[in-house]
Amino acid sequence: MKVLLINGSPRANGNTAVALDEMVKIFNENGVDTEVVQVGNKAVRGCVACGQCGKIGKCAFDDVVNELAPKFEEADGLVVASPVYYASANATLVAVLDRLFFSCKCDKAMKVGASVVCARRGGLSATFDELNKYFTISGMPVVSSTYWNSIHGGAPGEAAKDEEGLQTMRQLARNMTFLMKSIALGRETYGDPETEPKQFTNFIR
Repeated sequence: MKVLLINGSPRANGNTAVALDEMVKIFNENGVDTEVVQVGNKAVRGCVACGQCGKIGKCAFDDVVNELAPKFEEADGLVVASPVYYASANATLVAVLDRLFFSCKCDKAMKVGASVVCARRGGLSATFDELNKYFTISGMPVVSSTYWNSIHGGAPGEAAKDEEGLQTMRQLARNMTFLMKSIALGRETYGDPETEPKQFTNFIR
């Protein structure tokens, strides 16, 4: 089992990292390999809908998105984590996810997804919903915990004092491990769910 964790914070040792570190401890205790990639401090432009990825097999902008694609393909689970900016995820992370999910043509179905959000006070649930949409459009089971996957902290490192938030992260990692292993066992017994050819419908008159 392997989990890719994407840190959307521009701070390498900020509160978002505190949350991910807590998850990594549990993953490692349960024999799950992990890799954390920080993207929030990188210069990443948004998708321009050029369509080149369908022709060349990767994004036309050769940056961290193309570095993440093979890691995403190999992983059994994906964690995306972000601080809250105006009740939304960090714009750099959004640009990464837009391009990664569109340009990476690997089979994402049944990869397990979890979003993690961090804020001083508010905007957490809106950001949580925003990030989960990447999973639900891709056939990826979404992992829950004992509370919404959030942690609170203002000054760098302050999230380490949020005992409930830390507990939420630990249980999230345990639940994610269980779900990934259960899916692997289910595939051995039943195979993958049956799928139908994709139907594209434009909402026009």
